[in-house]
Amino acid sequence: MTEEFMGFPRPKGQVGIRNKIVILPSVICVNHVAQQIAKKVENSVAITHPLGCGQFGHDFNYTIKTLAGLATNPNVFGVVVVGLGCENLTSKKLARQIKRAKKPVEFYDVQEIKGGTIAAIEKGVEIGKKMREESSELKREPFDFSNLILGLECGGSDSISGITANPAVGIVSDKIVNLGGTSILPEFTEWIGTEHLLMKRAVDQNIADKIHSVMNSFLENTMKIGIDFRGVQPTPGNIAGGLTTIEEKSLGTIAKAGKAPIQGVLEYSEAPKKKGLWLMFEPGLDVESMTGLAAAGAQVIIMTTGRGSPTGNPVSPVIKICGNPKTCDWMKCNIDVDASSIITENKSVDDVAQILWKKLIEVCNGEQTQAEVLGFEDIAIWRVMNFPFSAFKI
Repeated sequence: MTEEFMGFPRPKGQVGIRNKIVILPSVICVNHVAQQIAKKVENSVAITHPLGCGQFGHDFNYTIKTLAGLATNPNVFGVVVVGLGCENLTSKKLARQIKRAKKPVEFYDVQEIKGGTIAAIEKGVEIGKKMREESSELKREPFDFSNLILGLECGGSDSISGITANPAVGIVSDKIVNLGGTSILPEFTEWIGTEHLLMKRAVDQNIADKIHSVMNSFLENTMKIGIDFRGVQPTPGNIAGGLTTIEEKSLGTIAKAGKAPIQGVLEYSEAPKKKGLWLMFEPGLDVESMTGLAAAGAQVIIMTTGRGSPTGNPVSPVIKICGNPKTCDWMKCNIDVDASSIITENKSVDDVAQILWKKLIEVCNGEQTQAEVLGFEDIAIWRVMNFPFSAFKI
């Protein structure tokens, strides 16, 4: 099998598989400005969100860390940061974080532009078009898979996912790791009941202890405020798809991570410190999860789905693989790899993994995923409950 892909060289040794210009609002109030700029700049995307004002503590930190992470993803050539001018997450703060990646970034505030939003849009378009011209001079070059970070995700899982699409993804994940690359498994609420299996795969006892403590402390602390996360899994959709227990769902979830040793546990949106397989602390929400993966530097995400999911990401292409024959038929426009032949044609998981590997290379080389073709560019940033409000009742 091919062991190279064609990517764009980036500063600090990174490699992109897309060459996007990001228009990044620092606050919800200028989302429309960012959207209008992106409409007029070729190969650009506006990363809109409902945050940036009145946040504090961990919630604020996660927001700035995630937005900056999305902007510094290797798939991004340059960034135009647009602020309003009175928010606490300022355009200047965001731009300062992004500059660390040594990529082109400019920022300004609407309140500082004479002419209001019309003039602010014109300014953003001018900057964006200049960046687009610069980015078009870059050509793809061959790189080995040690330069790739793969995000692993599942959504709309059913009873078939864990024996078809998920183990096929696990084989591909192991191959990436064996070739010197990196893979990230989030969705820690879907590890419940399989912690002991993950702990056995930790590279040392400290990492094993961390896997155990992260899970236990989260479940204990959420119980203190009246929330039992063990009671919300499997979801109604999972149950309708034939999943019966959280343990059954969790076994399917961790199958995506193959058999590679686990290097450590990342915080939400945190970039891996070295190569290999990593876990990420994220509560199993599809869009929040893929946002965190892209912010951590994953250039591509493979998402398994049994019941079907259309979602995508603004900076990292999302490859959908499905093992349910009905879903592959009814939602074929949303599926990139049909794994249902494991059920209908007695194909092996290895056979489907070969097909998925080929698709991964094609996407890395520039082929669009179905989510990209259909324009799905979804983000959601994990919110962290702040104590003063959690204790407040009317």
